Amino acid sequence: MSEYHIPVLLKQSIDALVTNPDGKYADATFGGGSHSREILSRLSAQGTVMAFDRDSEALSNAPQDKRLTLIHNNFRFIHNYVLLDAYQKGIKDELIDGILADLGVSSHQFDTADRGFSFRYSAALDMRMNAQGGKTAADIINSYTQEELEKILRLFGEVDNARRVSQLIVDARAQKSILTTDDLAGAISPALPSFAEHKYLAKIYQAFRIEVNDEMRSLEKFLQGAVASLKPGGRLVIITYHSLEDRMVKNFIKSGRIDGVEQKDEFGVNLSPLEPVYRKPILPSDEEISSNTRARSAKLRVARKK
Repeated sequence: MSEYHIPVLLKQSIDALVTNPDGKYADATFGGGSHSREILSRLSAQGTVMAFDRDSEALSNAPQDKRLTLIHNNFRFIHNYVLLDAYQKGIKDELIDGILADLGVSSHQFDTADRGFSFRYSAALDMRMNAQGGKTAADIINSYTQEELEKILRLFGEVDNARRVSQLIVDARAQKSILTTDDLAGAISPALPSFAEHKYLAKIYQAFRIEVNDEMRSLEKFLQGAVASLKPGGRLVIITYHSLEDRMVKNFIKSGRIDGVEQKDEFGVNLSPLEPVYRKPILPSDEEISSNTRARSAKLRVARKK
């Protein structure tokens, strides 16, 4: 639903995904349900969609459609559910026609203050996509060592002055626990350049969000599970929003590995299980960016299983 999440590259992604109206598809990141609804609109009565989301609030937006199966879990487990679905239907090793993943945080999660995803609101430092369990951003910020915090900021946020930011956090929490977005902003304010304060804050929040939700490891497991779940010729369609996840997806399509190192047979043939459908990623139009600024960093990559 548009009130919950504004979809990015909606038509382009579903055009690339749905090749068989009678097929079986997976929406690995249900969110507001816009992609699942669009997939369902392209399918016959025999087509089905399996939709994943670890946020129970997201799944509450689901349409009533017998072709849609909702799964409240991390998309890293996609292959387990594909196998389970086939087993329950009595169909051995049934694979699927296409998988879509729209990575990142939904508009609803960003705009709901008490979820703690945005520095624009005064709120508790939560940042969990599944708010029902697991460590929060506050837990990490108040318990990790300076070296661990620096590593997170450098790897997941690509923060230039990660050492200084991490030391400021450690110094501030020695006086009192850092529990809210205001506490964090106050602690790290000396390290924020006045000309790009919001940009730096966004990187820092991204780093902690990725750590809280184990996003990079989940993405790696998802990519491996997606390949195992697709039938030959099946499509993998992924929308990324920052360089870390886009690099992983690009490398995986190229080589079947997140590090991008190609494995070749004795004849020099690339052994990647995927091949790109388009040479370059599809980007949002200027018109889409003007109507939805969160689309500006989006990249759509499409691959086909060999």
